[in-house]
Amino acid sequence: MTTKRKYSKLKKFFIVLLLLLIGFFTYVEIVNRNSVNMTFRQKFLKAVYPAFRWFRDRKASNATKHANQKTIPMVSFYSLRDTLNDGNQFDFSQLKGKKVMLVNTASDCGYTGQYAELESLHQKYKDKLVMIGFPANDFGEQEKGDDQDIATFCTKNFGVSFLLMKKSMVVKGAEQNPVYQWLTDPAKNGWNEQPPTWNFFKYVVDEEGNLTDLFASPVDPMSNQVVDAINK
Repeated sequence: MTTKRKYSKLKKFFIVLLLLLIGFFTYVEIVNRNSVNMTFRQKFLKAVYPAFRWFRDRKASNATKHANQKTIPMVSFYSLRDTLNDGNQFDFSQLKGKKVMLVNTASDCGYTGQYAELESLHQKYKDKLVMIGFPANDFGEQEKGDDQDIATFCTKNFGVSFLLMKKSMVVKGAEQNPVYQWLTDPAKNGWNEQPPTWNFFKYVVDEEGNLTDLFASPVDPMSNQVVDAINK
């Protein structure tokens, strides 16, 4: 092959690559045309989330954990309190008679697109389910914003209307959020010691304040496993 032909093929390759990049960046902007105050990383993650879901770990369906039987918590779930995103106190005694899903969230994660699915689950089952998000910067430093930034990001870009708590730490340690101390201490919740392993790890508490189900990050909020846990 002559040098001229090699140059011609290389030129065509770079032209095609450039067109693909232009097309991709255009797609990202179209998907995010209504986004507010999002970084390019956040726009990129939102745009590729459908593909991310398709390519992710196919073992997600097994990334669950359930209580073998109804266990009585040593510390009542309804004795807990926490601070909402707006600074107001929230008493968990208000949650009696409702299923509750508790999720640690982040704005710069590959799973950030689950905000939209969590909102869909919240809207579909809001008569019997309370959704609570716990923004945290514990995994990959993917939630660096303050509480106001987080609230704006969630509501403007994903339509989030469910409860958001003040940014805190959810992994085990001296500064762990007291709600997550309860979720991850069997001496308090009755059986579970598993902390979140990444952003968007999900816990379900039943109408009587018993921790019943855990779902790892890859499990979609609208998946059959989660919906079954809400409906049982």
